[in-house]
Amino acid sequence: MLERTIMPKTGIHPTYEATHVKCACGSEFDTRSTHKGAIVVEICSACHPFFTGKQKLVDTAGRIERFRRKFAATDAKKAEIAAHEAK
Repeated sequence: MLERTIMPKTGIHPTYEATHVKCACGSEFDTRSTHKGAIVVEICSACHPFFTGKQKLVDTAGRIERFRRKFAATDAKKAEIAAHEAK
């Protein structure tokens, strides 16, 4: 007969403890994780469009505003060059 091995190995796995999760939308819940301390997330199942069925624009760290500023500067520069060439 085959000998049975013990799975999983003891002493090599991280501890799996209760953790508090807080979302930017204000939703909070408790779960279990190997992460130490509280977890802060930007989007969760309470505010994600896939779960809520509502489409909304999620601006992470001002990326959309940074994109608009970048191209506003280039559009202004192009307009300035075109005005200068028209003279």
